[in-house]
Amino acid sequence: MPFTYGGSTAGAAGKVEVIQTYFDTEVKPHVPNAWIDWAKVKTGYEIPFTRHFYRYVPPRPLAEIDADLEKQVAKILGLLREVEG
Repeated sequence: MPFTYGGSTAGAAGKVEVIQTYFDTEVKPHVPNAWIDWAKVKTGYEIPFTRHFYRYVPPRPLAEIDADLEKQVAKILGLLREVEG
């Protein structure tokens, strides 16, 4: 995140302010019990949100997907028949 995040003009000197503002704005709404370990904060460190906050949602069963595709194919064929006819 840039040191100017949230309108900060303090630059690198305002690192703590910028990090806290970013955290409160971008992280807390999604993970209310999240916290910052200030002993591990590094300048230029990338936070891999996907790795920490991603929740796997398994795909629908293949039979259900196949049935939906068949419906769409039938609909498309019907529309083509209208155009040709």
